[in-house]
This record gives sequence, C-alpha cells and structure tokens, in this order.
Amino acid sequence: MNLSVCTITFRHQLISIAEIAKWSVANGFQGIELWGAHATNLEDQPEYGKEWLSSYALKTSMLSDYLPLFEGNDALYFKVHRLCRLAKHWGATKIRTFAGNEGSAAIPEDRKTLLFERLQLVCDWLSDYGLNLVIETHPNTYADSVGSTIELFEKVNKDNLQLNYDVLHVWESGADIISSCEQLAPYINHFHFKNISSSKHLSVFAPDNVYAAAGSREGMVPIFDGAVDYQRFIEYLYSKTTLRNIDSSLEWFGNNCKNILSQDRYKLQKMSQAATTAQAI
Repeated sequence: MNLSVCTITFRHQLISIAEIAKWSVANGFQGIELWGAHATNLEDQPEYGKEWLSSYALKTSMLSDYLPLFEGNDALYFKVHRLCRLAKHWGATKIRTFAGNEGSAAIPEDRKTLLFERLQLVCDWLSDYGLNLVIETHPNTYADSVGSTIELFEKVNKDNLQLNYDVLHVWESGADIISSCEQLAPYINHFHFKNISSSKHLSVFAPDNVYAAAGSREGMVPIFDGAVDYQRFIEYLYSKTTLRNIDSSLEWFGNNCKNILSQDRYKLQKMSQAATTAQAI
C-alpha cells in the first residue's frame, strides 16, 4: 500500500514541510498529500518541490484543494491553473476537489447541469497539464451516495476524472463500504482512511468545526479503533490486485498527530506483511 501523510493534519501546528518530510519517511510513509493552502504558501520557496521531496524517497501523492465551481469562469480558471502549476512543481499527478456543496437529493436540476459542465471544463484544463481531477466521496456534495457518484462520472464522461474513496464518508451514507467499493472501483485512484467512535460524533468533520483551531475533536479515533470496520476493509483491499497498490492517505484531524499516525501506519504495515505472506503460501 502506497501510504501518505496529509499535511492538513498539521494545519494548527508550528511545523515545517521539512519536518513533516523527515518524520514521514522515518515512519514508513511513501508520500505526502499536500494541502493546497500549504502548496500556495510555499510558492515563494521554490527550493521545496518534487526534487527536494524525492531526496527523502517521498512523492506528492495528491494536491488537495477546493475549486470554486459555481463562481465565474475567470475565478475558476485562475484557481485551476494556479493549482496545476503547483501540482507540476510538486510532482503530483492529481488534484482533489469536491462535487459542489449541495447534496445530490437537494441540488436543483439547473445547478446539477452546471456542475457537470464545470467539471468537464476543469477536466479539459487539467488534461493540458497531464493531470487528473479527483472527486471525493463526501456528504453535502453530489458524490454523497454510490448512485449519484456513478451518475456524475457517467455525465461528466472524462478519462481524467477519478475518485477519492473516503471510507468513513461512504459508511456515513449508510452504504456497505465493501460493496460500494466494488461498484466504484473503476473510478477509484485514491483512498482516505479515518474513523469515528460513533455516528453521533460525525458532526466533528463538518468544515466549520474541523478547520477551526478550537473545534471539537470528540470521537476522532485511530482507524482500527472506531465504528467503521477497517480490519475487514483493509483485508478486502489486500485481496484485490487492482486496488491494493492504489495511493491511500491517513487523514487525521485530531490531536496527538504523530503518535496516532505512526500507530495506524504500524498496524497497516503488519497487515500488509501478513497478506503478502498468505499470498506466497
């Protein structure tokens, strides 16, 4: 499994990209998922980029940001092309965004049509750079269910549109995480792993809370300690040759970052070793 650390984990800490890189490689990660805000803030330090990161035997697995899909074309064009330049500088092949900010059951038909058209446009712009656009499964977006996500991919119909399968958010929708993964597998090129102690705490991942320095972190737990059955899901991934080597990120928003991430990384590594041994027998 090609596993990344999300730099958004350290959004409220005084920690440099160099420290993140050193810690990541020391703890067995293969890459970093670079938050767009961090990439933008490092623009005036061009010595940091793909060559620098490769000196640590790391790669930028994905540049994660938020596109203004419903703003004017000029604003969208500026944001997309800036992110494309940053992605190329960091050696990322994909840019992650969300499918709007309205649930699939609530969005008006004209807004849905516009959403699909804007995503087609963004895909065309990214194609000029040889980049992929990655949509994340997420509540209160059009990719909030298996059916609407499949519809989105069919309507946009672009080869460089791909999917970030956020396991927790698929579980949050009420869908089975393994059967959903089977259905969405043709589109998946990234996984997000995070967990929660109980569904009653899911509100901690609401943007207004999770990005606030003083926001609640109640219910955020290591991936193998929560309500989502990651033991079963990871075993399933390791059983699938088409899925087990897809880029994945540990998306931790809580406290005690380094200890939690190293703990989860260690357990995933043990599962990988066990799966490799079983397949060799």
